[in-house]
Amino acid sequence: MAVKIEELLTAEINQPARYLGNELGAVRKPWDGASVRWVLTYPEVYEVGASNLGHIILYNILNALPRQLCDRAYLPAPDLAAKLRSSPRAALTTKTPLFAVESRRSLTEFDILGFSLSYELGATNILEMLDLAGIPLTWKERATNAQNGGDLPLIFAGGQTATSNPEPYADFFDFIALGDGEELLPEIGLILAEGKTNNLSREALLLDLAQIPGVYVPQFYDMAADGSVHPNRPQVPEKILRRVATPIPAYSIGLVPYVETVHDRLTVEIRRGCTRGCRFCQPGMLTRPARDVEPQQVVEAIEEGMKATGHSEFSLLSLSCSDYLALPAVGMEIKNRLKDKNISLSLPSQRVDRFDDNIADILGGTRQSGLTFAPEAGTQRMRDIVNKGLTNEELLRGVKTAVDRGWDKIKLYFMIGLPGETDFDVLGIAETVRWLQRECRLNGRRPLNFNLTISNFTPKPHTPFQWHSVSTAEFSRKQKLLKGEFKAMRNIKVNYTDVRISAMEDFVGRGDRRLGAVVRRAWELGAGMDAWWENLDTAYKAWTRAIDESGLTWKYRQVESGEWNLFEKEEEKEEGRRKREEGRRKKEEGREDKQDFPTSSPLPLSPSPTLPLSPSPLLPLFLDRPLPWDHLDTGIDKNWLKLDLLHALEAATVPDCSFEGCSRCGVCGTDFGHNVVVDALPIPDFAGEFVPNTERKQRFRVWFGKVGDMALVGHLDLLRLFDRVVRRADLPISFTGGFHPNPRISVANALPLGVTSTGEIADFELTESIDLEIFRAKLAATLPENIPIYKVESIDLKAPSASQLLEAAEYVITVAATGLLTENGESDQDNSTAVSVADTANWEAWVKAIAETEAFWRVHTTKSGKTRDVNLRDRLHKLELVQQSEGTAVLRYTGSCRSDGNLLKPEHLVFMLEQVSQQEIQLLQVQRSQLILGYG
Repeated sequence: MAVKIEELLTAEINQPARYLGNELGAVRKPWDGASVRWVLTYPEVYEVGASNLGHIILYNILNALPRQLCDRAYLPAPDLAAKLRSSPRAALTTKTPLFAVESRRSLTEFDILGFSLSYELGATNILEMLDLAGIPLTWKERATNAQNGGDLPLIFAGGQTATSNPEPYADFFDFIALGDGEELLPEIGLILAEGKTNNLSREALLLDLAQIPGVYVPQFYDMAADGSVHPNRPQVPEKILRRVATPIPAYSIGLVPYVETVHDRLTVEIRRGCTRGCRFCQPGMLTRPARDVEPQQVVEAIEEGMKATGHSEFSLLSLSCSDYLALPAVGMEIKNRLKDKNISLSLPSQRVDRFDDNIADILGGTRQSGLTFAPEAGTQRMRDIVNKGLTNEELLRGVKTAVDRGWDKIKLYFMIGLPGETDFDVLGIAETVRWLQRECRLNGRRPLNFNLTISNFTPKPHTPFQWHSVSTAEFSRKQKLLKGEFKAMRNIKVNYTDVRISAMEDFVGRGDRRLGAVVRRAWELGAGMDAWWENLDTAYKAWTRAIDESGLTWKYRQVESGEWNLFEKEEEKEEGRRKREEGRRKKEEGREDKQDFPTSSPLPLSPSPTLPLSPSPLLPLFLDRPLPWDHLDTGIDKNWLKLDLLHALEAATVPDCSFEGCSRCGVCGTDFGHNVVVDALPIPDFAGEFVPNTERKQRFRVWFGKVGDMALVGHLDLLRLFDRVVRRADLPISFTGGFHPNPRISVANALPLGVTSTGEIADFELTESIDLEIFRAKLAATLPENIPIYKVESIDLKAPSASQLLEAAEYVITVAATGLLTENGESDQDNSTAVSVADTANWEAWVKAIAETEAFWRVHTTKSGKTRDVNLRDRLHKLELVQQSEGTAVLRYTGSCRSDGNLLKPEHLVFMLEQVSQQEIQLLQVQRSQLILGYG
């Protein structure tokens, strides 16, 4: 049964269009025609989830399958969550379960819910969504429910964090999908359809799913005392394989949200996987081998996608776009094909050593995109330790190229807390920036502007640094060192990752099943949306209390102070030997310290980069310990990770196997495939930048409506919608001039959010004359059905715009009398009721009283904060009672609506009604029926 959206998305809900499921590209398949019904649930707010490329691709793939239906759900913002929840403390509860946005059905009505788990602390958001849906949080509770006759959907997770180490979250999921989902999810769908046909039990169905490579069912595995995980039945594999798929760009074309999202553009993947071998980088290890997409597929997907979506910007996506050797040729081909469309290209963080004139040529457009490089470390020694493969000369050459090509601001990413890092290396970050500013002056005079992000390194599973320990106390000290250095530097802005986030990420990310109880308790204590800075204090308190209650505080303290270090300074060796000997004696005497790892002392300021470092003698002990994720076969040989760690200790680099010799990491073979690298292609001649056509040959005035759920789309979102509509309709729209040309589309007046209308007006100016009916047909064909066109007129180009001519507006409002006003003229909330008492409502008399009253004074505050008294009666032109019943009334009024701010809003009429009636008047519904232009 569908949820009644109109009861939920009322005036107090922010950005209600998030929850409508009516975007361009949304798929609505017949419910009864599907054998398996999916929900892809993204555990973040809509603006984040709806722009996630993996979410879009899998949604498109599943809906392309016969008899498979896929809907979507997102984490509701706190205002809607409070309204959904049936808790007594919720102010406006509707006792409504969380729903999928397209079908608007409760999540419990579906067969399977898939969550994207791409962040260590994201599981609390998943628990929040399950709770809002009325679904038990753990697989054990759901299994018990099934045994008692319940029919709950299967709950699974995928994504980078789920693939890397699902053990801290194993209690909550029926199964985990490891690796790429393009081929895996359709296989899961086939098993589900067969299981439903054969009426399999929940456990039998999961056992069938466990036979699919890439499906890990935690309940069929137990954790040993040492943290390792092993099967508890013979029918499941000892190791679960990560799935690998070939990218298909065509599936990237899909949803076009009405609200602005964090990545408000078309995104197409050009390369999946990275073989650079950065030793800190988990995505680079978990996505091998590298698979380049055929250039023709990329070009066709972008060209088709821009036409289908109407986006003004596209992005080419890869972990390392610059390693896609065909990038300059592909980018230039697309830029030439879309030359006349005012389109911009952006790229994610790039390899600075590959940034050259060819890549600079394809970036941006009329709107120059930002430029981001990631040197990661401030000294050459540290870059070699992490296998960054970047020299100072390459860094300088790339930044100089950017300055020469017009960039005056560059974003740089650095990390602190890396293995083997000394204070000299930390201060080297500031010295590197100072050096780049000195060498790369703008116009030979002004220093280059830098935005710096200083992240705290946290070791990740399946990387050579997975055995390393970090110290949050050291993070804080090193951040303080950098702040002291940057204080005297100009033209830089520095952002630091909060140390508390890093501590929580590390604690959970490399944990085992014991952390399941911690995750659940943290959520119960208020953790959620932990990556958002405004929630950080609450989240940190919740996590630390949950850790304390779990009895794992000792382990968290190791994250704060550091468990051990891969490196040991020569002068500390003797001290280390002394401590180990003391520890051995304590053990013999039965009084050894109660901790898993010894704690290393903080590093003092290192005066020189030549200070000798060597591997800790404890290294072999730690490398041989079982890890909670050893039962996952990602393709990377654990022995190779050990070997690469030893290379790191020697500051030895390993070449990129996509372009040089094989490093024998273990991935390439039958299960995972091999690197697929596309050679560089000839770069087409540049056809020239977009030149905005500012000619004005024709103007059309369009009368249109905003009805149904489109009333919940805000004004700025409506302007973006019109921009995309004229692009999809291929109308010859005229542009403004200047550095940021915009289409000449002018909406007469902003309609308040939630208000329907049958009388809105917009002017469109074109660069060439076309037939009015052709214009109307093209525009109507690309507009949403709830933005109907009522009339189109051709207007003289010299005539004033609709916003200049606007004089008045006619509204039809529904109101109710709900209680007496207090002595100060405000409504008595304690004594008001939801439904007005009919015998106290005399609408005819109140309307007449308003007409006969000469003044209703109200204080108006301008945008600048100034106040002045306004007589609202002067702004009321006409008022009539349309109908009344049981304390409610429908009124029609015409009032001022001018661009200079002389307005009579529906709220103003409510104020006048309250003054004459001395009743609280509630505004139930508003519709703007027409805008009135003053032509004379």
